[in-house]
Amino acid sequence: MRAEMEVRRTTVRDMRRSNRSVILTSIYREGPLSRQELTVRTSLSAASVSNLVSELIAEGVVEEAGSVESEGGRPRVLLRVSPTFRYVVGAEVGETRVRVELFDLAMNVLARHDHPISTPTPAEVVKHVLEGLSAVVATSGVQPSEVLGLGVAVAGVVEDNAVVDAQTLGWEAVPLAEMLAEGTDIPVHVDNGANMLGQAEMWFGAGRGATDAVVALVGSGVGSALVAGGSSYRGARSSAGEWGHMTIVYGGRQCRCGGLGCLEAYVGAEGVLDRYRQAGGVVEGDEETAFVELLNSSSEPAATIIADTIGYLAAGFANLVNLVNPERIVLGGWAGLLLGERYLDDLRTEVGKHALRRPYAQVSIVLCELGRDAVALGAATLPVVRLLRDGGAVPNRTS
Repeated sequence: MRAEMEVRRTTVRDMRRSNRSVILTSIYREGPLSRQELTVRTSLSAASVSNLVSELIAEGVVEEAGSVESEGGRPRVLLRVSPTFRYVVGAEVGETRVRVELFDLAMNVLARHDHPISTPTPAEVVKHVLEGLSAVVATSGVQPSEVLGLGVAVAGVVEDNAVVDAQTLGWEAVPLAEMLAEGTDIPVHVDNGANMLGQAEMWFGAGRGATDAVVALVGSGVGSALVAGGSSYRGARSSAGEWGHMTIVYGGRQCRCGGLGCLEAYVGAEGVLDRYRQAGGVVEGDEETAFVELLNSSSEPAATIIADTIGYLAAGFANLVNLVNPERIVLGGWAGLLLGERYLDDLRTEVGKHALRRPYAQVSIVLCELGRDAVALGAATLPVVRLLRDGGAVPNRTS
């Protein structure tokens, strides 16, 4: 009898947490919302919504945010997640820098710390992420106990939000989350950078409203986030979306991963500049400066390399159109944005030459809306995901 009562108690508690999660997620992702709108969107009873919202307000997770007129009745009070209930930190580990940013729950940047790196070894990455974490917490005046978590976005395959296998960086089964956790009491979450760009754009940017989409990251390297039926598609062991290592030319250029003919070897900034150098172009300065100089050059080799790059990228997009039939492709990453801002119409035209007619007619190709630093923002959503999943319950750091 005691066991049955405990099971029943656990079931009721789990259901209550699940209902809180549904309400909190709706408010965060679609709000501000009124209680009446929550009742419609969640399919919970008005009484349940009222009781659970009252709990969340009493705990400080949710707050009232004005009101709107209603037809023939009293104004409806709008609800939002309190921006200052807790704070989150996102870190982007690039190939030339580590950027760490601290956000409130409205995802406003409150502090930022950048550190250039030349060799992204695991030890160097851990050192600079932890230094950045300490710096943004100190600069913002936020107490460490108020930080929900640290999300870290890295290149490569990430399993269980913890272990990184980044072939292009020479990382093999690096326990990055564990290494970071040794230097902080703040909960640590790790994920792939392209997936984090995708999460940011799907939540707050150009992906909003789409249920089947691809968010493509083109920087030094190339990756993508796949969204199917409104949910992130990760594959059997989280490596889905490694679009940059799709073979685009059989027996072609060697990629940093060791393979031949990968898309990354043709459209990633490093590969583009290497092709330009081999064509007789002059490459000076850091990678980003050199890439901008290439785009601004009026030389014949530059024009050829740019045209070829748009063609290869279009072929890569066409493969996505034919393979996964997305309703939207979002192009981001610093190099992707530089290309897209100048050549988006050309890119769309070239995709149409390679993709099947019907799925091409069903897809829109757009640029990221959140800018070049959206990866850190996406990483900061990792602890937010846990907060929403747990219905507003804050993790116990001593457990």
